[in-house]
Amino acid sequence: MLPKADLHIHTKHSDGKLTPAEAVELAREKKLSSISITDHDTYTGYFEARDEARKWDIEVIPGVEITSNMNELEAHILAYFFDPETAYLQNFLRRQKKARKDRIKGIIQTLNKNGIDVDYDEVWAEANGANIGRPHLATVLMQKGYVGNFKEAFIRYLSNKQLGTITNTYPDYREVIEIIKNVGGACILAHPGRMYTDPQIQQFVDAGIDGLECIHPSHNFKLQKKMSDFCERHALLKTGGSDTHAAKGAGHSQFGTITIASKHVDSMRRMTEQRKKIVDLKN
Repeated sequence: MLPKADLHIHTKHSDGKLTPAEAVELAREKKLSSISITDHDTYTGYFEARDEARKWDIEVIPGVEITSNMNELEAHILAYFFDPETAYLQNFLRRQKKARKDRIKGIIQTLNKNGIDVDYDEVWAEANGANIGRPHLATVLMQKGYVGNFKEAFIRYLSNKQLGTITNTYPDYREVIEIIKNVGGACILAHPGRMYTDPQIQQFVDAGIDGLECIHPSHNFKLQKKMSDFCERHALLKTGGSDTHAAKGAGHSQFGTITIASKHVDSMRRMTEQRKKIVDLKN
């Protein structure tokens, strides 16, 4: 069996239900060779996963899903193979944490104006120390009976379309791409087929994105092929993963089945090794 990897996993450090150690355990059960914990705007879960993975000879690649602003659209950029000890990236993500809080407060203010009784402290409590985000707000909306499920929460209140009038507090996507490259990492556009038009994807390419997340639960085979062909034409890296958020034992049909071949991990590794040499020379 060829080695395979899942490079899009969320844990309790943002809006997932798994602990990093549980993610590693699942990776072992699914016989994955590599994984990446890609929590929203934090990589604090990386260290726990790395230490657990050493017992099983599973590679844990430093990763994070960074939120950015593309003309008021909330755009997600995955970063991989950066140095997790770099103060430059740590300081940036501390600013991101404040931006996430401000974003949620802005959304809540709009909901309140529309008669939705929800309070920031309720959402903060639901996050329970994790990086706060829209899924935590969606959970509170479900608890209070405003929606029946996550999908309804995002369709009615929390999608990019619904939030178009709320100021996006995140940094420009071009700044995020530059920051990732400055720490020797690879920058990958997350779930591009789900969120962007072809011209928008081209804008990311023009800004220097390194690759696309071709394999994703929201991409059917036709969309996977379209994204893969786009990467071939533009000499971009290809990545993929399950984007799992669920708890262990609940809804994990995707974990370990939505993966990429390890050859794509190796391509990204080689590229970032060369980039780190250039970054070191500049410094």
